This record gives sequence, C-alpha cells and structure tokens, in this order.
Amino acid sequence: MSKKKIIIDCDPGYDDAVALLLAGGSPDIEILGITTVAGNQSLEKVTKNALRIATLIGLDHVPVAAGACRPLLRPAVKVANYIHGESGLDGTTLPQTDRRIDPRHAAQFIVDTIMSEAPKTVTLVPIGPLTNIALAARLEPRIVERVKEIVLMGGGYHIGNVAPMAEFNIENDPEAAHIVFEEKWPITMVGLDLTYQALATGKVKERVSKIGTPVGQFLNDVLLHFSETYKRSKGLTEPPVHDPCAVAYVIDPSVIETRKAPIHVEYQGQYTSGMTVADLRRAAPADCHTQVAVKLDHEKFWTLIEQATQRLANRYEQSF
Repeated sequence: MSKKKIIIDCDPGYDDAVALLLAGGSPDIEILGITTVAGNQSLEKVTKNALRIATLIGLDHVPVAAGACRPLLRPAVKVANYIHGESGLDGTTLPQTDRRIDPRHAAQFIVDTIMSEAPKTVTLVPIGPLTNIALAARLEPRIVERVKEIVLMGGGYHIGNVAPMAEFNIENDPEAAHIVFEEKWPITMVGLDLTYQALATGKVKERVSKIGTPVGQFLNDVLLHFSETYKRSKGLTEPPVHDPCAVAYVIDPSVIETRKAPIHVEYQGQYTSGMTVADLRRAAPADCHTQVAVKLDHEKFWTLIEQATQRLANRYEQSF
C-alpha cells in the first residue's frame, strides 16, 4: 500500500509539535514538505521550531518553507504566547540545527509540489491560520482540482476559544479561511468540537513518560508544559491536543467520525468574525464538499501518537 503524501502547514506551537511527531513517526505517511505561518508565535520563531523538530525526528530530508508573517488584510497575527510561551515551545529542549529553509515562499512551495505530483495524490494538512493555503489557491487556481483533500485543524460548529464562536486559527485570518472554504476542494474541518475530546489525561501522560528517549522526553515536556499553561490560562488540568487530530484522520479515518455539512466563514460580523458556520439542520446536499469532525476514538488516537513516538525514538537512537 502506497504512503499518503501530505504537506503540513503549521505554526509550532505545542500541539503542532505533537502533530509533526505523529506524521513523522507514521509508516503510512510521506511528508513532502513542512510550511510555516505566523500564528502561535511569530513566523521567525515557528519556522525555527519547525526546523529543530524536523531535526529531532529525523526529517532533515524534508523541505521546510516559511510563509506568511501576517494575515491577508488584517494588521498582525495575534500570537498565543499566553499558551505556547515566548519561544512557541517554552519548557522543551530541541537540538540546534544549521539547516536552511527552502528559498521559496510557502505558497509557492505548495503550488510547485502539488503541480509536480500526480493529481489527487497530495493532501494538505493546515493546522495554523490559513493564509498560506489561500495564497497558494490564488497564485495557482489549478491546485484546487489537483489536491486530494484538505484536512485542517480549525473552526468549530458549536464553540469557539478566542471568541464565543471563533477558533484561534480561523479568527487570525478569517478572509483567508473564507477563500479556502469557498473553493471546491474536499475539506474536512477538524474543529474544537472534536479536538476538545483529545485530552492529554493523566493516564496518557503516564504512558508517554515511560518512553524514556530524547523524542519521548520532548513529547513528555510538551504535554507537561501544555498542561501547565492551559491550567493557568483556561483552568483546564488536562489540555486538548488539537492539531494532531487532523493528522490522525489522514492516517486512519476510523479514528474520527465525520458528518457532511456546508461550511462558510464569517469575516465581516462585529461579534462573529472568524466563526465557521456549519449548516447541520438537515442532510447535506449531494454536491457538498465540506464535512465536520464529530467524534474521536480517544484510545485509538493516543495509541497512534504513542506508537509514532516510539518509532521515532528507535530512529533517533539508530542515528546517534
């Protein structure tokens, strides 16, 4: 069985780091590239984090391309330093790297990669603001019909986090999100309604702590400090690990139950800017190209992460 080819567009970030570990340690995934966008921290910081994570998990062969440093129309990204810290990964230890980033802008890298691969073979996995994806679609509209699907972490059909009905990634650049959702490529929205089920419970953290290798220790540190910042900022002792849910769905769709529904992004409302409006009133029309994630198999999800981390730990030991 051939591997599933993906491009991960991310802003590492604690949960982005877990998503990269999951993808990098899955035998079913081929990462064609990692692109970065300002979100959890500045573009410079998240790109540095992506390069160092790639080095830790043995992905030095995978290109890393930096993208948008700000939203399409809005003045600046509202970074989540209250969750991820000033570095984006406060409290963790990563190897230094002298790797250079790909000279192309992330949007150009996405276009070039999709146009060079066979049609319907590349899945885009955006787990940060959608600025790079929107730019790529405008730069080369032909990628829309060539992409296999988009599986994104963002939005929510009932709840928000940075606003009553707006999630961080979508709210940071709602105009870009509007562009992405209105294109007719297949989209799976893995939103807060699903990701708040992906809790890093005490049992989960205990299992991770037993891996006992540099990669396992990094994951352990991520979950520990993610827990601390979530408790401090939101009062939750078990943090939801949002971003790897999108990767898990690509690896094994049975991990997540989905439902077809039309989705549109509100970008003009005074109180609703960034809201993902999913119409769940009735069965979706036959030509509906969007669906929402509804229910997570918690045990299967964390088993995927644990197994991927163990594979990466073994790979790390063999290379050092």
